Amino acid sequence: MWEIILAAGWPIWPLIIASIIAVAIIVERLWALRAELIAPSNLLPEVQRWLGQGGVNKETLIKLQQHSLLGQIFASALANVDSSRDVMKEAIEESGRAVAHKLEKYLTTLGTIATVSPLLGLLGTVIGMVELFGAFTATGHDVAQFARGISVALYNTAGGIVVAVPAMIFYRYFRGKVDGLIVEMEQQAVKLVEMIHGERK
Repeated sequence: MWEIILAAGWPIWPLIIASIIAVAIIVERLWALRAELIAPSNLLPEVQRWLGQGGVNKETLIKLQQHSLLGQIFASALANVDSSRDVMKEAIEESGRAVAHKLEKYLTTLGTIATVSPLLGLLGTVIGMVELFGAFTATGHDVAQFARGISVALYNTAGGIVVAVPAMIFYRYFRGKVDGLIVEMEQQAVKLVEMIHGERK
């Protein structure tokens, strides 16, 4: 591996750094975007039980906010439990925007890596081609420099693709997962509002 890095030249280092960042983001988002952590299915029945036992208090709201991101949305709704349906929905929407922002954490960076990596690979390719043509002189050509130019061009082209493809796949996967979680939380929040206003049992 080290020999490949040496053969690829200095242009490979930005790709190596980008790949390390991409792997770190992928691992972190795989851990952070688990459904049971973001929107646990047992939370709505639990809140319904609390409401049936006499409502919620300040301590309960704090507990909900610390429970999960869905708990934060529920807490914003229950903080306005004595308000109209429209006020509750507005509170949920405001909280939902903040939650969506948290779910999308680092995704912009991952998407940027997926987009920029092929360009970094292309930069290495161009630098390799410059070295390759620099091997030709009026008196002949330098075989070692010619071979190095080819190595730099090919390794960097391949490196850009190797970094970009997984980054793009996981970026698309996480975008879809975030959208699904947001829809799920919206549906749960609507059910909570309907329960509070007696429209759903």
